[in-house]
Amino acid sequence: MLNAKTLLLALILAPLPALAGKMELPHATVTDLMTKVLSDEPGKAITAFTVEFKPGAVDPVHRHDAHAIVYVLEGSIIMGVKGQPEETLKPGDTFYEGPNDIHTVGRNASKTEPAKFIVFMLKNKDAPLLTPVDDHALH
Repeated sequence: MLNAKTLLLALILAPLPALAGKMELPHATVTDLMTKVLSDEPGKAITAFTVEFKPGAVDPVHRHDAHAIVYVLEGSIIMGVKGQPEETLKPGDTFYEGPNDIHTVGRNASKTEPAKFIVFMLKNKDAPLLTPVDDHALH
């Protein structure tokens, strides 16, 4: 039997095209906006999706194995990658994650208000959007 954490990770790891638009998770709603395989960059794709963090939502530690740019639309979020200070982002702010970064902090800065951001990603076309990282990789 799958526990809730295993099920959540399985859902997060699903490629966006299989989501058919929107996916509800315990901490967030992910909505696929676009995925395009790049004909002039063999094996690469760009994807764009929104994430709506519920109040108090926290992401698991993960990596994207992609170039990712976050743009905050509403609310305030706290982001951080291994070796860098955390950043508090508000509407209009951006955040970059590289293919080798470990995303150690991703959370809604508010426990009472939702937050929404858009993510633009350049990745290998068949790669998952997110890969969980064990805590031991952080040390």
